[in-house]
Amino acid sequence: MSDAAQVVDTTRDYYDSDDADSFYFNVWGGEDIHVGIYESPDEDIRSASHRTVQRMLGSLQNLTPQSRVLDIGSGYAGSARVIAREVGCHVTALNLSTVQNQRARQMNADQGLDALIDVVDGSFEDLPFPDASYDVAWCQDSILHSARRQQVLAEVDRVLRSGGQFIFTDPMQQDAVDLDRLQPVLERIHLPSMGAITKYRGMAADLGWAEANIEPMPEMLVAHYSAVLRELNQRDETLRRVCSSEYLERMKAGLRHWIDAGEQGLLDWGILHFAKP
Repeated sequence: MSDAAQVVDTTRDYYDSDDADSFYFNVWGGEDIHVGIYESPDEDIRSASHRTVQRMLGSLQNLTPQSRVLDIGSGYAGSARVIAREVGCHVTALNLSTVQNQRARQMNADQGLDALIDVVDGSFEDLPFPDASYDVAWCQDSILHSARRQQVLAEVDRVLRSGGQFIFTDPMQQDAVDLDRLQPVLERIHLPSMGAITKYRGMAADLGWAEANIEPMPEMLVAHYSAVLRELNQRDETLRRVCSSEYLERMKAGLRHWIDAGEQGLLDWGILHFAKP
């Protein structure tokens, strides 16, 4: 098995685990399980995470009920539900975790949105869709799990129509970072490096994409992981009823690594928006 395939399997196994599913579902409520944009340090995670979705959605031009949107690495499809509900267009939610996808399908049905959202099991490194079949591709905090980020963007380019848009967020490293200092974080994602804004700009340029907008917000990565750690500590007793103690202790240690690296100026996060000619 190749290293890239091993990363895919490791990521799928992690998110399919009972511990990970219980943690992410209970802490975020199964909607927006991604990095939030915080207006105050003590803001709740769900409100801040929803603000990210609204900021991204507000950046997209010319979305109509006839648009076709692809969300890659869609988690519980919370963002797909917001897009479908507010725009009325069809959304395909592609995600590696079959466990998350099962929950997503149920929540789509419960909210009366299953006719507008297709949930597809699959990897964004090999999208199971025809060329030029989507107007918008969307992704939140998922590409960092890929060992082949350039392949992910190439696949997005393939399935986007001419004039299509790709908007995404990703936890990234700053440029010219000593990777030895990032080891505790890299061990969490089982990869030797992370993406960076300059790297994604280069990949986009190679594909001929135009830069619509890039909004770096590294402080939000620290704010988000600090909020998650605070929530975990406050709800420790309750969470131990649905997650193993070993998992929760590993999660606390991992969150501290992310926070420390962010406070040291090693990490980046933001919204990146490109357009295909």
